[in-house]
Amino acid sequence: MILEDKTAIIYGAGGAIGSAVTRAYAREGSTVHLAGRTSQTLERVAEEVREAGATAYVATVDVLDPEALARHTAHVIDSSGTIDTCFNATSNDDIQGRTLLDMPLSDVMQPVTKSLTAHFNIATAVARHMARGTGGVILAMAGGREAIPRLGGSHIAWTALAGLSRQLAADLGPNKIRVVWLLSPGSPSFAPAHGQSARLDDVPEPQTPPGTQGLLPAHQPTYDEVANIAAFLASDAARTMTATEINLTGGVVVD
Repeated sequence: MILEDKTAIIYGAGGAIGSAVTRAYAREGSTVHLAGRTSQTLERVAEEVREAGATAYVATVDVLDPEALARHTAHVIDSSGTIDTCFNATSNDDIQGRTLLDMPLSDVMQPVTKSLTAHFNIATAVARHMARGTGGVILAMAGGREAIPRLGGSHIAWTALAGLSRQLAADLGPNKIRVVWLLSPGSPSFAPAHGQSARLDDVPEPQTPPGTQGLLPAHQPTYDEVANIAAFLASDAARTMTATEINLTGGVVVD
């Protein structure tokens, strides 16, 4: 297990990606702290990982409130002794379906403001504890390098998150804190229902984005594929990786 004896916080753990990351971290030996807005959803995921033998804690936290995050991270330290990894899977409450010409600036900026505020608050809250110990890893979904119409401020928010993560990596590097972000091409193609395991015959044919047919094996990653990469990035095997984007687009975005 690559995360044995480590402690992870997953903010937005009740969502599709957050719950998959939670399961992956728990499976790899980490104690997991699930945080989000809805306790009922978080408890369902926590119970699932507890049944698999992992230790899980649940807390409702408003990531837009720095004081709430300070209290939560202090509680994690009190209960687990350390924070080794933090994954931000919170939503940005974006408004999509219209071109920028048809949107007021307030609608465009809504996801930008929320995403940057949430990630800044989360990263600085956990980093204060990581810096007192042996360091840690801060992860988020970001990037936004595709060109897809009618996404409003979503790509602007993801691009801004990449910039914020890069600066955090620069400022936190001396404290042995790594910061990495994952670029995924939209919603993953498959996730099993609660309480079910993914079976080969359950998984639909990979989705091929327009314009990539015959060029690359481009398809949307599953939630579990995203989570497996997140687990690797949180491990000591990835200790030289920071200030960088992990491209999970299957060649839709070419580096």
